[in-house]
Amino acid sequence: MFGRPKSLGTTPRTAAPRDPFSETVIKVVETVGPAVIGVRRTSRARDLYDGAGSGVIVSPDGYALTNNHVVRGAGRIEGILHDGSVVGAEIVGTDPDTDLALLRLHGGGHATAVLGDSDGLKVGELSIAIGNPLGLQATVTVGVISALRRTMRGDGGRLIEDVVQTDAALNPGNSGGALVNAEGDVVGINTAIIGGAQGICFAVPINTAKGVIPELMRDGRVTRGWFGIAGQTQELSKALRRRLELTSESGVLVAGVSNGGPADKAGLRVGDVVLRLDGEATASVDAVHRLLTRDKIGRRVALDVLRDGGIVKLGLSVVERPAA
Repeated sequence: MFGRPKSLGTTPRTAAPRDPFSETVIKVVETVGPAVIGVRRTSRARDLYDGAGSGVIVSPDGYALTNNHVVRGAGRIEGILHDGSVVGAEIVGTDPDTDLALLRLHGGGHATAVLGDSDGLKVGELSIAIGNPLGLQATVTVGVISALRRTMRGDGGRLIEDVVQTDAALNPGNSGGALVNAEGDVVGINTAIIGGAQGICFAVPINTAKGVIPELMRDGRVTRGWFGIAGQTQELSKALRRRLELTSESGVLVAGVSNGGPADKAGLRVGDVVLRLDGEATASVDAVHRLLTRDKIGRRVALDVLRDGGIVKLGLSVVERPAA
């Protein structure tokens, strides 16, 4: 009545060639994926798992980058490798100011990622995020570089400069994972999302990380300069700028001076406005932080200070910033 059913076909179809976009993403994931790990932590108070994130292995002997906020306050750290195996890990160093941390995984012969050049990024180019959101191992999302040279606050309160914005989807647990370009080079360490927004995600540029890694390996922290003031950004009136021939629209108002600190010894006073440090404009507190790099420690720097309507020149010896 119904007849014989037609054959549904037994000859396998020839797989169509993948499009170039897919081939690019697949190649990147196969190259970088084995170097991306899950980072699992326990609390100090109790030996219970209380958080997780991601990390990127940067050397065969197990050094791995992650975010400072992933490991902050941790008791015990474990790395979950690409094949699902779990290895112990130790915190080598942390830098709250860039929200980066360096781990050392136990064992050797680890797969590693190539660290690229974030200064060469262009808005609109392909970006691929690899990490472990919500504990889902080796999750891949794809987007573009949405913007460059954003800023955001690190755990230490200072601005992280040149942050990379991407719309590759990030979720809790992606923190510390890899943001990768089409060549398979890591160009950022995924670090933040904006709650309630869609497609607005951020990564610490890998060039920032490359500058931090040697100090974390050597000292366990990043050394920065300090001269002992509490300050706030102060706008300068147009009339004042015109009269003193100032190009910057603001300076740093000295709201407090640490007793016996470098600023105190140099003669800085509450109410002064710092305009320049070694000829570089100090338009904000963050601009001062950016200028107080390790190489300034032990050096005498020149300050241009607004005081009583005129410019006073002072010399100040920068010291290492005290531990928090």
